[in-house]
Amino acid sequence: MIDSHTGGEPTRVILDGAPDLGTGPLSERARRLATEHEGFYRSVMLEPRGQPAMVGALLVEPVDPTCVTGVIYFDVDAVLGMCGHGTIGLTVTLAHLGRIGVGVHRIETPAGVVTVELHDGNTVTVTSIESRRVQRDVSLDVPGYGAVTGDIAYGGNWFFIVDPSPIPVIPDNIGAMTELTIGIRNASIAARAGGERGEPVDHVILQGDSPNGAHSRNFVLCPDNNYDRSPCGTGSSARLACLAADGRLAAGEEIVQESVIGSSYRLSYRPGPNGGVIPRITGQAFVMSEAKLKFDSQDPFRAGIEI
Repeated sequence: MIDSHTGGEPTRVILDGAPDLGTGPLSERARRLATEHEGFYRSVMLEPRGQPAMVGALLVEPVDPTCVTGVIYFDVDAVLGMCGHGTIGLTVTLAHLGRIGVGVHRIETPAGVVTVELHDGNTVTVTSIESRRVQRDVSLDVPGYGAVTGDIAYGGNWFFIVDPSPIPVIPDNIGAMTELTIGIRNASIAARAGGERGEPVDHVILQGDSPNGAHSRNFVLCPDNNYDRSPCGTGSSARLACLAADGRLAAGEEIVQESVIGSSYRLSYRPGPNGGVIPRITGQAFVMSEAKLKFDSQDPFRAGIEI
């Protein structure tokens, strides 16, 4: 395995040793990972092997022969359709391994094929799947907080986006924002406010002002109840869809999206064929370590620490 971080958000690329997920569409193989091998992916993400906010990237054979690899992303609590920071980290990792060079490459995910451009050893632009806003100004009754209004959008995962945040998006408020966003996600699920086919919201974004001249700063809650240290690639994609739908950002116009810890992505979009947007996300990743995970049968925490 190889660990990297993108804007502070860790990615763990699994090169081998994973369960056999068979063949067929990546969406079906991702379903098998989620339903038949939960113990595997949780043991890789949970402490003491993993760390909070880490996302795993399992390399698999692509269906599309034009892709350099297939990948299935997951965190400790869910198998993901797509991961933006993970795709940046994966691209830098593939370059570190000598599997790709500077230039444009295709990667297959359960959500679809994405294109990556490796500019140098650390800088990557991801052209992601078509993203869209599904509902505007959805009001939720969040226990302890009252009415909270936001948009529901898809960027490879499902997001409830609150803009502006009722809490200042600053590091001192990470605990308070975590509690609020967990409440928002629970309320959205209870209200069945999600995708067109009933897909539940799995991420929540609070948008705020940046003190550093960026377009905005965000706080992103992930399925495992940890916050995204990066500005979140799929969240930024969903955010671009909302900005475009409101006429607040023109096609081709570039903005800087900042995370709550101050890391940033450069974002832009072009119109999508189905009325949404095709996001472009540029960020940097850095390889941190190479290792082999051991699962000793005598280890009482072989499956990870469950609390």
